[in-house]
Amino acid sequence: MAAFVREMNLKEGSRIIDFGGLPDLWEMLELELDVTLVNLPSAFSKADTPLSRRYRFVEADVSEDLPFRDYEFDIAFSNSVIEHVGGEKRQEKFAENLRRVAPSYWVQTPSIWFPLESHCNLPFWWFYPESLKQLWFDRWQRTGYDFLLEQMKSTRVLLSTQLKKLFPDSQVYIESFLGFQKSYCMFRAASY
Repeated sequence: MAAFVREMNLKEGSRIIDFGGLPDLWEMLELELDVTLVNLPSAFSKADTPLSRRYRFVEADVSEDLPFRDYEFDIAFSNSVIEHVGGEKRQEKFAENLRRVAPSYWVQTPSIWFPLESHCNLPFWWFYPESLKQLWFDRWQRTGYDFLLEQMKSTRVLLSTQLKKLFPDSQVYIESFLGFQKSYCMFRAASY
């Protein structure tokens, strides 16, 4: 979030739309912001953080048509969501929606090159042969880790080249840890 605040020159009163977000991330910031959270209906029932500010909650699928005007917000934000929305067409619609609703945006997603997969914590997961992945899927199913099973089956991480195609007017901020690329942040900072 420090990189987001710095790179986007975040200001008091900024109108932000968060694709797939929950309040807990925004509660860490001391700036007074106007935040709209867009998420699937079941997601908001899980939010249990005491809130220090008011939010607007909108139940919608960010990879389908959204009920917002063009540039209704100052900044569109997303943290580790684009890899979970589905296949290539749904990721394209997600990017189109995000770029349409605000002149500035910040999209963070994990890097395929980080040695530890951020969702299941297994090393080099994206390079496993399908037969080895299936063994893990079977194990998670047997042991009742249905959420992890569904998450890993539906997650589609993106290479930086794919992200650049989805966000052609962006800059790239690379988050690193111990010399490894941990995540990519595609951003466009515009004056607002």
